[in-house]
Amino acid sequence: MNQHDVIILGAGASGLWAALTAAKRGRKVLVVDHARKAGRKILIAGGGKCNFTNIELSAANYHCKNRHFCKSALARFTPWHMVEYLSLHDIPWEEREHSQLFCTRSAEDITYALYNDCLEENVRFLFSEQITSVQKNDDLFDVTVTGGRHSAPSLIVALGGSAWPQVGATDAGYKLARQFGHKIIPTFPALVPLMMPSNWKCKNLSGIALPVSISCNKKQYTENMLFTHKGISGPVVLQISAHWKKGDALEIDFLPHASLETLLEESGSTLLLKTVLKRTFPERLAVALIPSELGEKQIAQLSKKDLLALHAAIHAFKVTPTGTEGLKKAEATGGGVDTDSISSKTMESKLCQGLYFTGEVLDVLGDLGGFNLHWAWASGNAAGESV
Repeated sequence: MNQHDVIILGAGASGLWAALTAAKRGRKVLVVDHARKAGRKILIAGGGKCNFTNIELSAANYHCKNRHFCKSALARFTPWHMVEYLSLHDIPWEEREHSQLFCTRSAEDITYALYNDCLEENVRFLFSEQITSVQKNDDLFDVTVTGGRHSAPSLIVALGGSAWPQVGATDAGYKLARQFGHKIIPTFPALVPLMMPSNWKCKNLSGIALPVSISCNKKQYTENMLFTHKGISGPVVLQISAHWKKGDALEIDFLPHASLETLLEESGSTLLLKTVLKRTFPERLAVALIPSELGEKQIAQLSKKDLLALHAAIHAFKVTPTGTEGLKKAEATGGGVDTDSISSKTMESKLCQGLYFTGEVLDVLGDLGGFNLHWAWASGNAAGESV
């Protein structure tokens, strides 16, 4: 049996950062992954440019049953730690809208740097290995993989969530957590496009994009929305999807930065309503939102009832999605290992000494915009400092 100080299951963002942090402290580290190389999700994050953090980050950007859980790890590993890491490796980066930071060239820059830093610190990697058994005997975790058996007093589970199964994501981390007595908060696809009823008013608008505001369950986001063949997508939809549950209605404001009433007043009394709306919205959307008989009226002919109906259609459009596009289209997984039984300082299990959980396998979901990847770094750092 091969003896190590730390075994890390998963060579993604949190696993790599935990490995590097632990190895720099002199630990003998083994990283095991069923993929053929490290950082598969990092490589496709942010459209291949890796939205690696967000400089406006705070604990308020994270959703967890225990709303205080993230605070300790985030306080000790800030966005500027990542900026410093990229600077040390001469990796160019840029700030985009909403304070998102991206690699200028490619996500490969970060993956390559992390992997090679780990190798320089004598981290050992085993790729294309299936985990067949994990047991704890006395003070050691025994991990059996297709290529042999390994043991260590510390085990970090950095296996991620179930989103993006097409790049190898599985539910193995949740199964392992249950094996050691941990409760799993029910998981769901998050940051995901939503599907709409086949008979909804906007079913033939695929390809149209515009800024909107969407509200659901006391949460509201304003950003671009894209109509798709199946429903709606775009940043604002991905954000609100984290708060939507089956059966919930969405309220969409198609004119979030202006008032319809003011728009009509400024357009003059003789213009037809359809003329005004076609100047304001893409024509197909304008036609879909209002009844044709209303569109033929002049502004001055609109009754109070007409104006109320218009306000509801433009500023408070209600629709109930039929579902999400599922884990294959989700950018993250909601739910996961219940943080009530995890140390917020070290990521160590309160139920099993020496067992740690990092990254997306935990019940921690960040907003869209680099927050989930930063949680991977921060939680990996916390575990790496403790093992």
